Amino acid sequence: MTQVNDALAISLLSELITADQLARARLSKALPKGMELSHFSVLNHLANTAAERTPAQLARTFHVTKGAMSNTLNKLEAAGHVHVRPDWDDARRKLVSVSPAGRAARDSALQAITPMISEMASTIGADKVRAVLPILRELRIRLENDN
Repeated sequence: MTQVNDALAISLLSELITADQLARARLSKALPKGMELSHFSVLNHLANTAAERTPAQLARTFHVTKGAMSNTLNKLEAAGHVHVRPDWDDARRKLVSVSPAGRAARDSALQAITPMISEMASTIGADKVRAVLPILRELRIRLENDN
């Protein structure tokens, strides 16, 4: 295996952090009024998942504290975007699912951000996007497993 020098590793991390910050800023501006990126992320996850999730499962999925996830879920529930119900098998737990209004809000958000994301990917080029995805996926998996 080829050794990576410290300067190269730091450059990689710097590019990832900067790209993350810029992408989050652009996505936040493109989302429908009142929707935060964390709201979209949770709605998108729940819309793509057939099963209900506990707040703790969602917190682990998004690598945030249970308190941060509870805050996001409270806002989504107040907006009518998620249903939160007691777990009938374990009264200490709650289960969360996306509501029809939440699915519609997620779909609206996807419509708002898709042109920006598609334009960015097209500018980079499909071949480069395909080439970088496995590398980014491996990096994400390594970062997840190092916790």
